[in-house]
Amino acid sequence: MKNENSYTYCTKEEKEEVVKMLKHSKSQAPISPPFYYGWVVVAIAGLSMFFSGPGQTYFISIFIEHYLRDFEYSRSMVSGLYSTATLCAGLALFLVGKLVDIWGQRVMMTLAGFLLALACLWNSLLTGPVMMFVGFFMLRLFGQGSMTLIPNTLVPQWFIQKRGRALSVMAIGGFASSALMPVLNTWIIDSIGWRMTWTMWGILLLVGFAPLAYFLVRNQPKDIGEVPDGKEKEQKNQTEKKKVTLEVNEISWTLKEAMRTRAFWLILFTVSVPALVNTGVTFHLVSIIQGKGMTESVAALVLTLMAVIGFPVTFLVGYLVDRISVHYVLALTFCAHIIALLFLLQVNSWMGAVIYGVIWGVANGFERITLTIVWPNYFGREHLGSIKGLAQTVMVLGSAFGPLPFGIFFDWFGGYQEILWLMILLPVLALVFSLLSPKPSYKN
Repeated sequence: MKNENSYTYCTKEEKEEVVKMLKHSKSQAPISPPFYYGWVVVAIAGLSMFFSGPGQTYFISIFIEHYLRDFEYSRSMVSGLYSTATLCAGLALFLVGKLVDIWGQRVMMTLAGFLLALACLWNSLLTGPVMMFVGFFMLRLFGQGSMTLIPNTLVPQWFIQKRGRALSVMAIGGFASSALMPVLNTWIIDSIGWRMTWTMWGILLLVGFAPLAYFLVRNQPKDIGEVPDGKEKEQKNQTEKKKVTLEVNEISWTLKEAMRTRAFWLILFTVSVPALVNTGVTFHLVSIIQGKGMTESVAALVLTLMAVIGFPVTFLVGYLVDRISVHYVLALTFCAHIIALLFLLQVNSWMGAVIYGVIWGVANGFERITLTIVWPNYFGREHLGSIKGLAQTVMVLGSAFGPLPFGIFFDWFGGYQEILWLMILLPVLALVFSLLSPKPSYKN
């Protein structure tokens, strides 16, 4: 039976038993902070987003030139291995979402951190293309996939009314990772070499992240006698009667039930658009900028601006989605994407590139929150792993296909103007689909 959004109250005799139960279960919390324990969970979720870095393109791209030089492989061969491994990882990610629903986020986050550490150590020992393919596959599955999927299903378990703000805080980890790791990796590789750099990140994940995830993460508030948002009591001022809240329930859809709604498929398309377009632009950004008569350093500046501007925007978006229907905020996200692509078409100076970086950062800040919060807000928390797992699979597949059309159009036309005009159609469609996708109503 599906539960409606409501508080469930108990009688006087039951209150004493419930209070005892809550006190007993609270002892299961590993630490006792002076604030709601959900914010501790948010901090670990943010750390997971940060340590997803080894599986992200901005991290791996720093190693590619070293692979080309040391192994004497062609660029197309390494790119092919990377794209194929990403496709395989995307297909396997759906299983991760299923396992999150079965085993819970605590076990899966610890396991993902441990396996990503092994992937880093594996990549420090590369000797040939087969090992490289397996290394790329593990990095993409456990890093880009699992280490971002799991925290995005964990935080919504702990927050309902403050879900947007909690996801905004969690997103700090992702922005810090994208801003710091490329520069940090460049310096570390120059100092100790690329093999030792992979080893260092593997040790950090194994010793630093995985134990924290195991000891501090709890799957749901009820595991420690709490409820979402930390609200345990409601007091009526007129009668001064206190009622103990047993549980806060949302309607929770199964994946099959969600797939029967029009909103599910329209939103599934919309979440694939930024993954495809952004990955395509990012992968070819240096070439796009150089084609406009500017240097590689300008492209690096654009990427940095995107991360820096996007960071504070997430807090504004977190505030908005707690107060406005998420499909309207999602439509604003694609408005920003359209404006960014139109501006990129007109860029012809470093100042224009800077403005583009700012607009892109705003779009990225909107995207980080809305594409995550739409699933728990629409379909509840109980089966979020399976639902978000499918969405994450589509996003990873989109990121795998993103660079290809840009490369093909460059070979055909000698530039990127035509493909950029074509790519604008995708966020336009996504904007329309967002407006046509209000939250579905559940009917038994």
